[in-house]
Amino acid sequence: MCNTSTLRPKLRLVLCLLFLSFGLHGNAFAVQKIEFWTMSLKPKFIPYFQELVKNYEAQHPGIKLEWVDFPWDILQLKLITAIAAGTPPALVNLSVPWAEEMARDGLLEPVDTLLAAPGAMNDYTDAALADLRFNGKVYGFPHYSNVNVIAYNRKILAAAGIFQAPRSMDELLTQAVMISLKTGKPGYAPALGKIDGFFMQQGLDLLRDGKAVFNSPAHVTLVKKLAATYKAGGFLKDKLFAEDNFPAVVDAYLGGRLGVMVSAPTAIKRIQTDAPEIYAQTGIFPVPPGPTGINDGGWMFHFAIPKGIKKKDIPEVAAFARYLTSDANQLAFASMAGVMPTTKQALANPYFKKITPNAGASEQALAVAANSMNSARSLYVSGIDDYDELRRFLVKAVEAGVTGRRDIQEALDEAVVIWNRKLQGPKLP
Repeated sequence: MCNTSTLRPKLRLVLCLLFLSFGLHGNAFAVQKIEFWTMSLKPKFIPYFQELVKNYEAQHPGIKLEWVDFPWDILQLKLITAIAAGTPPALVNLSVPWAEEMARDGLLEPVDTLLAAPGAMNDYTDAALADLRFNGKVYGFPHYSNVNVIAYNRKILAAAGIFQAPRSMDELLTQAVMISLKTGKPGYAPALGKIDGFFMQQGLDLLRDGKAVFNSPAHVTLVKKLAATYKAGGFLKDKLFAEDNFPAVVDAYLGGRLGVMVSAPTAIKRIQTDAPEIYAQTGIFPVPPGPTGINDGGWMFHFAIPKGIKKKDIPEVAAFARYLTSDANQLAFASMAGVMPTTKQALANPYFKKITPNAGASEQALAVAANSMNSARSLYVSGIDDYDELRRFLVKAVEAGVTGRRDIQEALDEAVVIWNRKLQGPKLP
């Protein structure tokens, strides 16, 4: 019944329509909408997310989910624009460097108290949470990550007299030289176009107290080891200093021209498909952690809660984030995407841990990677404008030193001067 006889006619009509609408649609106004954004996951993962949305809505009648996927190169701008307009999504898929930058700018909500349901313990790995801890607070729900393994050609390593995994970077470099000397093939293809991460994994800082310090005796010593390996033919020289040398590395390994390939487990599947004969003689070693205990190849992705979400909505948003990144859903996504989950329970699943006597390199790679995931971290330099430009100066200096074109100390000294001029003064000309 709609009794508004004391009101003006037009207002009475509007109120009657509102009451009728509410009566027809029941508790429609009580439904909470949760919009979540992902990065470059369409079209491959459309069925996965459609099923996930359907299941969650069925279990939570008061929740309406909206999935939006943006290409990786526009998502960050879209997000910042939405936050500025006061219309952010409830959850957004981010990389660790983007999360650090946005958390530093006050654009994300800390989620320390939301990582587990009330009374429960969270199951995310320590490494995953450490990746998202900035200034003592955690800024996201870990979703998936990866870690590198060593795929090795058994015939090539046997010819070089190598039958055990390297226990350190020094041993890996020594083995690369042995392979070259015994077989005439390069042993190893490091990503020296990302020398900053290489330094950090070996416990060598690039910055200290706001100043570049990568010309220290320890840095020079490491570059000298790289130069010696290069001179002895231990490195694959194709695209060695390119920002992305992975295509060249894969091609060399598929062609039987490279002793070992350091990559995520997904690349092993490509060997299996494109070069069955090479796959049949491929074995797997773990990548030795650096002095820091950190394993190479983290680059974790997660779901963050942007600033601007209504406080009353956050508990339901967090509940959905936990569902998105639950053990079961991480396991399903990881097996489909060829990545590694970031929860302890999912990593302990037989899918990753059980190796049968006839297991191939692909299954071995998953097991080796799962054992390394709790020490896999995303290594990057934060808080510097135009960082890619500075890294290019560092890479050029290392390239000049490794290839013998310049004295290593002088090349690094010059790059440090350029970095510090940029860090402390006006923009580079």
